[in-house]
Amino acid sequence: MTLMIFFLTFIIQSSTEKLCPLRASIDVLEGEYFFLCYPESIQELFQEEGYTVNWYKENAGKQQLIKETHGNVSQRDFLEFWPAELSDSGNYSVTHSNGKQNFTIQKWTLNVLERNKSSCFNKNHLTTEVKNAGTGHSLKCSDLSVNENDSITWYKDCKNYENETERELDFKTLTVQHSGIYTCKILISHEGKIYHSTNTIKLIVEEDAPESVTLEIVGRDEEIETEIGNEEILNCTGFLGYYMQEDVSLYWLINQTFPEKCTGIPENEPSICEEEFKRLQLGNKFYVTRLLRIKRVTFEDMHHNFTCMLQADERTQIKTVKLKKRNTRDLPVHIFTTGMVLAVLFPCVAVAAVFVCVMFRVDLVLFYRNICKRDETAGDGKEYDAFVSYLKDCVSPIEEEREFALKILPMILEQKFGYKLCIFERDVSPGGAVVDDIHSFIDKSRRLIIILSQNYISDRAIYELESGLHKALVERKIKIILIEYMPISDYNFLPESLSLLPSKKVVKWNKEKSLPVNSRFWKNLLYLMPAKPTNINTKGHYNNLDLGSEGTQPQTEGCDFNAVV
Repeated sequence: MTLMIFFLTFIIQSSTEKLCPLRASIDVLEGEYFFLCYPESIQELFQEEGYTVNWYKENAGKQQLIKETHGNVSQRDFLEFWPAELSDSGNYSVTHSNGKQNFTIQKWTLNVLERNKSSCFNKNHLTTEVKNAGTGHSLKCSDLSVNENDSITWYKDCKNYENETERELDFKTLTVQHSGIYTCKILISHEGKIYHSTNTIKLIVEEDAPESVTLEIVGRDEEIETEIGNEEILNCTGFLGYYMQEDVSLYWLINQTFPEKCTGIPENEPSICEEEFKRLQLGNKFYVTRLLRIKRVTFEDMHHNFTCMLQADERTQIKTVKLKKRNTRDLPVHIFTTGMVLAVLFPCVAVAAVFVCVMFRVDLVLFYRNICKRDETAGDGKEYDAFVSYLKDCVSPIEEEREFALKILPMILEQKFGYKLCIFERDVSPGGAVVDDIHSFIDKSRRLIIILSQNYISDRAIYELESGLHKALVERKIKIILIEYMPISDYNFLPESLSLLPSKKVVKWNKEKSLPVNSRFWKNLLYLMPAKPTNINTKGHYNNLDLGSEGTQPQTEGCDFNAVV
């Protein structure tokens, strides 16, 4: 009998090994079968005699030992829920003990979601898969059940789908009509009762496959207005599609002749030179780029054709750039004379005016906005004034950075100045597809605020940065604001494509000096934000407000970006 129990336990552990949840936060539907376990690789470390396994649930801040009840069964290596109920939501942990020491192996936060009585699925508990028409694909059902003979039923948009009963739903050739919400339902028998487990997938079939995207140069032929003696930098960027091609070439021609190569030494640079060829990746899209530097525009350059050539897969794309003299009018003699007299008589006034304009440019612009009630947001179709991106790694040692992003920044910009921010932890419902949510909310925002630190790069943060760079560089739909929260000596940890932006606005946070609402930090940040009529109250200090009772409390669990996707 003991041998039979051991064999059955081994079978269950083997079948559930790949299902052991590694995510810190897990969503489950009420009324469904579910279980927690930890990887077999960890189990092998505690197979010696004398070790005991205990499961705990946090109750009023204390760890309470879980005992076997009618609703849950605690066994050595896993904790089952027959079924999961709303009251099962909470923090769980599993420990090993040798009688002297307790070792906490793993912790989870279980969120039991309320079932939608009017639908066969919960919109907050589904995954999204985007595929291309004309390709094959399979939707996989949940493997929570152990018995291969358990009854399986597939539904599409809550209607029985073609009497399918297999664990995988195969599509040999996808079409747009296959798009929909598919739900797999497994019936599981336990102690004479029937329980069920569901898995819901939203399938989106796009008509145009990425491979069908044609080779193209970003932007059309153009004429650039300039002046003799000015420096000009011509940028040519080619879009390759959704994979990097090796046999691609991008180069400039000046009247059908090749320019010289840039040396990197300013004093030895030729008057016109071509920089090195660069490859870029923004999200899942691939680009190549090359710059042509004109050190000093001459009269002859106005009559040259600067041609960018993109060649790949025996295809060629061409973009032509021309320089033309900027239209200027000669001033009448009496106006010129008056101007010279004023310049001679009042040099100090002119210098003072220039000094004031340069030193107090930000203050003047903000004053002008406040007086004229200028509104750049009217009718642009955007929902948010800015999307805030910062390091969201749960093990980050920089707790001050999280408080700045989740409390200080929204408290000043939203409560004091009337802006509307999109902060992922606060404004995005959990359980959705993170990649789709990030892309959608950046689309709805007028600015992308990036809070930089040396620890900034993580899976979700780098995706937010690359999405914003794509919209700023290629689609020109958003402007990027960089906040240097802590001093950074080297920006090489950021993507290379950031250097292609026409300008990079960096606002530096200086702790105590930046706290007052009328400090230089907040003025510089408001200057970079879209103009918007507000009742501005610049008297105050954020410490005078109650940070504990207001604001969004950040989620401290669920930071595994890849697992959520």
